[in-house]
Amino acid sequence: MTSSTLLALEAVGISFGGLQAVKKVSFQVQEGQIKALIGPNGAGKTTLFNLITGMLRPDHGEIRFQEQAIQGLPPFRIADRGISRTFQIVQLFGHMTVVENVMVGRHLRTRAGLLAAALRLPWSRREEAAIRSQSLAWLDFVGLQDRADDYAANLPLGHQRLLEIARALATEPKLLLLDEPAAGLDMTETERLKELIFAIRARGISVLLVEHDMSLTMEVADEIVVLDHGELLAEGPPRDIQRHPAVIAAYLGRDWEKE
Repeated sequence: MTSSTLLALEAVGISFGGLQAVKKVSFQVQEGQIKALIGPNGAGKTTLFNLITGMLRPDHGEIRFQEQAIQGLPPFRIADRGISRTFQIVQLFGHMTVVENVMVGRHLRTRAGLLAAALRLPWSRREEAAIRSQSLAWLDFVGLQDRADDYAANLPLGHQRLLEIARALATEPKLLLLDEPAAGLDMTETERLKELIFAIRARGISVLLVEHDMSLTMEVADEIVVLDHGELLAEGPPRDIQRHPAVIAAYLGRDWEKE
């Protein structure tokens, strides 16, 4: 692992019953990189996300973040170290406002505990005001500043996905995992998402992306990892992946071969 390597997976695997969902997968994400993880349904992409973020523990292999092993740590510890994520199916607090959803993520970086908040100590009130201000700034970053006081459940799907990204960014991650962020979006929303991913990288945040929209993936990714039946099938820059015979056969289809 080089000094610029942010995340490294080495021979990571996990089984569910008799099914080996991920089989000795190894790859790295470098600092400042946008890396994509693609493959057919059931290839193990979301399972890998769950392993990286501590929602699952691998049966074997090692996951290192900034040269420290993180497999087996609880999700909140991994988030505290600098890994945040979104979900394939949007996970929001629908009964809370848009800005309150982002504030939930921001609380990871605060000092006040339950007692200080209950007593409404002056420094605790100042910190809460700062949390709201910072959360509003993230909403401005993703383009939702005008919906701050709306309930999250009332947002259209495209805006809900942006809100989930804003909440993840509020944790101040070094690595952001995006699980199918373009699912259900129209062409205009997908274009906005592409610009947002580049803007996130411009802020010094690396991105690991799972996405079925191949046009988006090929445009934003520096490198692509291809999974098939839980195994690493190929890895490389987008143009090489487009022309890789095994990838074409397993996933992309013949149309990509003509690009």
